[in-house]
Amino acid sequence: MISPGKQPALLADAQKNAITTHGSIWLKDVNFKEGTIEIDLRGKDIFLKSFLGIAFHAVDSVNYEVIYFRPFNFRHADTLRRKWSVQYMALPEYDYAKLRADHPLQYENAVTPVPLADEWFHASIVVKGDQVTVYVNHSSIPSLTVTKLKTTKSGMIGLWDSDITGDFANLEIRD
Repeated sequence: MISPGKQPALLADAQKNAITTHGSIWLKDVNFKEGTIEIDLRGKDIFLKSFLGIAFHAVDSVNYEVIYFRPFNFRHADTLRRKWSVQYMALPEYDYAKLRADHPLQYENAVTPVPLADEWFHASIVVKGDQVTVYVNHSSIPSLTVTKLKTTKSGMIGLWDSDITGDFANLEIRD
């Protein structure tokens, strides 16, 4: 299921078999419960415009959880902005604004190691029980560990981006 008017396109990239998207793309006939999601992503270094990640446990295109990245914050000069590089949300109840106001820096963090904003990076997202842990570029140190805010245990999974296009490659889902 693709968001209306948001067709993905193959990327001409000699190093990756990748697609670029604008909006959410849900994987057909995939019901994700828990496990590890491996993915390569590439955003853009455009302030307040490049947001991309993985949505999971979706009931529909409004009710889901998402881990997403803000590449424009990866190397920002402001230390606080760097801590807004990876985010968990449980929509529609817990968007970033509510989480930031009610639980500052609990559901978002800096990424380590720190990639450039417009280069490919690898994310490993581990969903196990009520915990979600995110690793960047094969680091053994998590960039983010959170307790899920929804009780949903399974649902659709998809590529998620907002505002401008995001690039995705090498998606692998393991139990």
